[in-house]
Amino acid sequence: MREPFDQQALSELIPHAITRVLKESSIAVLATLVEAAQGVGAKLLVEETGARTGSLTDASLDDAAAHHATLFLASREQARTFKVEELGGVSAEWRAARVLFERIAPEPRLVICGAGHVGAALALLARTLGYRTTLIDDRADFLTRERFPYEDIELILARSWTDALRESVGRGRGVAVAVVTRGHNEDEECVRAAAIARPDYIGLIGSKRRTNIVLERLRLAGADETLLRNIRAPIGLDIGAVSPAEVALAILAEVVAERRGGTGAPLSAWRRKADMKE
Repeated sequence: MREPFDQQALSELIPHAITRVLKESSIAVLATLVEAAQGVGAKLLVEETGARTGSLTDASLDDAAAHHATLFLASREQARTFKVEELGGVSAEWRAARVLFERIAPEPRLVICGAGHVGAALALLARTLGYRTTLIDDRADFLTRERFPYEDIELILARSWTDALRESVGRGRGVAVAVVTRGHNEDEECVRAAAIARPDYIGLIGSKRRTNIVLERLRLAGADETLLRNIRAPIGLDIGAVSPAEVALAILAEVVAERRGGTGAPLSAWRRKADMKE
């Protein structure tokens, strides 16, 4: 006979597990039973490693939710409710139930290398979108509170671009890096350091020629080809940006699209396709 679940005891473990996941810059799925004949409110936390905390009150339901959590994380959705029958592998008594999946992830962060016109505009714009922002430069007069009066924009004076970037990126989860420095050498050092840290996004500003020079230097230095292919260079979406603020908008639009799983295509594209079929 199966031992009954002590749901209250299990639920009390989940907040501590979530806190640990976030401190480790990891990700997880919180599954909550929101509609069922019994056990509504039961929770199961499934970490990307497969570790579990809590229970939805049924072992087969836990197994199905844990399996589906991997697919949910890959989708980059933030929250979605599933019918249990969509999960598969559960007994008939649960098929009418519903489970809410929520993504647990660190707050989004943007690390910007270069505090010139574009870097400054990007830091200010990212802040308004809720990104925890770090701005790095090797010029002290570019990193003043007169230019950036908001304490939630972290300013780091780089004695070494590599050291400053690695410390800022940390484990890389939930972090986007925008390299918008003033020259090839600074670009190369920042991109190399960022690639080692493996953040979710790396973008490099510049013309095709300038970015190709930097990437080729890294290639000749032995950089992993897979990493190089994942670098967005030139950085940003094509919106015809000209001014620093517009360039910042193009960059942040790509960062958001990468984070949310967007395509960057016009939302009206479906209407054009429908009109063409008529």
